[in-house]
Parts: sequence; structure tokens; C-alpha cells
Amino acid sequence: MTKAHKPNQSVFPSVCRALIVVGGLLLAGVSAAEVPAVGTLERIRSRGSILLGYGEGAIPFSYLDGNSQPIGFSIDLCRQVTEAVKTALALPELKVFHLATTDASRQVMLESGGIDLHCGNSVNTTQKQRSVAFSVTTYVGTVQALTRKNAAVTSLGDMNGKTIITRAGSAAETIVKSAAERRGVTANFRAGRDDGDALRMLLDGHADAVALNDVNLRRLLISVSPATRDTLALVQENYGFEPYGLEFRRQDASFKRLIDETLVGLMKSGEFARLYHQWLASPIPPVGVNFDLPMSETLKQLLLTPNDRGI
Repeated sequence: MTKAHKPNQSVFPSVCRALIVVGGLLLAGVSAAEVPAVGTLERIRSRGSILLGYGEGAIPFSYLDGNSQPIGFSIDLCRQVTEAVKTALALPELKVFHLATTDASRQVMLESGGIDLHCGNSVNTTQKQRSVAFSVTTYVGTVQALTRKNAAVTSLGDMNGKTIITRAGSAAETIVKSAAERRGVTANFRAGRDDGDALRMLLDGHADAVALNDVNLRRLLISVSPATRDTLALVQENYGFEPYGLEFRRQDASFKRLIDETLVGLMKSGEFARLYHQWLASPIPPVGVNFDLPMSETLKQLLLTPNDRGI
């Protein structure tokens, strides 16, 4: 596994300058999208390095191992893209830098050139496509609900008059509200600040269910003690889907072509399926947690007919 690097003195100032410039433009009333664009491959060639963003807690897509190095399914996909960049630019010694991002910072970092590619758990939506571009779909999340066993909830139909917690502004929030409306279910919807806040409200009895996608719900389940986990249950219904992809700057046809061709190549060779099984259906480091999410039929079909459509 390629070791992640921290920015050296030659790279870090350029990243900071890019963020400062964008910050100044925003204060001046100019959007980050209006910053003059330079092709990503040209930036990488000129810099002699590729800057990969990642989320530190997006297990199993991107997170830190016991040595504080980023690992995960999306990290491995980005590693394959990086190898393709090295070949395309004839730069076998291209340096690789991993930069931690947050939900609030990654869009600005992408648009400003602070990172070249984001390797995490990014849901592809038509709203986000106004600001960033996405690769072909690399994962399809299923929106489900987590409930307490004593809440007597086995389906969405049982949630009339009950309280459902989602994450504010998430795609899952829109999906589960639409599903409830279609089925004539009148529930009380509330939004947690984050996934952990939503879980606390469920455990404290301030909510009857938490609606998120399958990976996020399993991430919550592994975060609690076995005793607490035994009091919870996943509702065996699917309310909708969330396509994931790698994120990068818009209007960069050559970089998108390289990314998509790399991913499609992995899909055709079987390497994509191997990596998927390694990270989403097998025990993973550092403690051997298994998300136990075999590849869905939807994603299997997308391996045959890849696309980058959002929701």
C-alpha cells in the first residue's frame, strides 16, 4: 500500500495561497466557481504532485488506520487513478499528498485547487453537480431506518405519528420524506446536527427511528456497545438510493475521461469487485469490523453500464 504523505514546504504554501485567494474572492462577492480554471492534469504536471482529499471518519470509504494513514475503498480507487495519472503524464515519481477535508471545506478545496480529487463518501446529486463533477458511480447506498426494538416499528407504515430523525440537508432526508408522502404516512420529521446526534436522539427516546443510508446506519451500529446494539434493529425496507462517486472540479473533460476510464477498466477486469468485497463485505482494519454489505444488484448493473447520473 502506498504510504500517504503530508504536504511538504513546497506544496503546502501553494495550497494555503489558493484557499486564501478563494476566501478573498468570496468576501468580494465573487463565487469560487468564477476563479479562472486550469486543467487538473496541467496543475498536477506543473506541481509534480497530486493532492487527494479524504474524510477521516468515512469508514469504510476513507478513514485513518492505526498509523494515522488514510485507507479505505475510495482511497484504493483513487490510488488506481493516481497510477493512471502517472502513466498519462509520464511522471513515475509523481508525489502523492493526502489532505483531510470536512463536509464544509471540500467543495472550496476542489474549486480552488487545494485538492485535485476527493476520495470519500460523496453522494452524487444534481444540486452538487452545479459546483463539482462526479466520476461514474462507485457505490449505491440504500436509504433505510434504524429503530429501537421496543418502538414497535417494522415498516414505514408503522411510523404514523412517530418521530423520524434524519441528517439535516442530506439526500436521505429528501428520500425518506418522499417515501412517506407516497405511502400516506404522516410522521414527525426532525433533523440531527450529524449522524451521532441522530443516534443519541433515538437512544434517548426522543425519536422512534433514524433514516440514513445503509453504510451510515451500520457505522452507527458499530460505534455503540454490543449491549446497546442489541436494543436496536434495522427496518427491512428500502426507501430510495444514493449514488456515490469520486469528486473533482467541473468542466475538466480530460481529467474526467481519465478517471472514468480507469474506474471502468477496474469494473471490467474484476478488480473493482475485489476491492468492493475487501472493504464492504469483509473484516477491515484496524479492528476487523465487517459492514457485511454484499454488492447490490443495482451496483452490479452499473458495473455493466456505468454512468455518472445523480439524484
